[in-house]
Amino acid sequence: MVAAVLLSGVWKPGISLEVYHVHWDIQNIVRDLLLLAIAFISWKLTSTESRLANGFSWFPILEVAKLFAGIFLTIIPAIAILKAGIDGSLSQVVSAVSSESGEPVNMAYFWLTGVLSSFLDNAPTYLVFFNTAGGDPEALMGPMANTLLAISAGAVFMGANTYIGNAPNFMVKAIAEERGIPMPSFFGYMMWSGLILVPLFVIVGFVFF
Repeated sequence: MVAAVLLSGVWKPGISLEVYHVHWDIQNIVRDLLLLAIAFISWKLTSTESRLANGFSWFPILEVAKLFAGIFLTIIPAIAILKAGIDGSLSQVVSAVSSESGEPVNMAYFWLTGVLSSFLDNAPTYLVFFNTAGGDPEALMGPMANTLLAISAGAVFMGANTYIGNAPNFMVKAIAEERGIPMPSFFGYMMWSGLILVPLFVIVGFVFF
């Protein structure tokens, strides 16, 4: 599985397809087919007894898949609007993370990315603010590296604030409840994360951004 994922980043044959105006690179298609093949082989070769002993069920992954399919579909227009910058409908968001001179405000990027990541997911949130910051990889990995760090840290760290901030959070909750283990409510979990994590994020913000 690791080799299949790395393959898509290393192998660049320059071949691509366009399906309904969506650009597909051949290396990404091969990666996805390999991952599906690995999953199918695992399903066929693993004994039923092992799954029964582990209490295997499709319910948690199906619940997470439905939620995040909706998230990733609805994030597409938001990214398109953000690419319009101050001329788009989300100009207030763009202005909130930039100074009057147009320079990025890294503390604002850290917190706004984090808040959105808490209720969305780290990957689409990262995409949203990556595009808000200009979407230029060379600039964001060069002179704007600290801005990229703020976006990355906010997206990854604050995904732990809620059950839906990260797919594994929600999956662990679903697995635990299926096994009969009581879990905090949505807002009950946020109370614990707010008391423990938010003070840590305040410190991280002042130290790094």
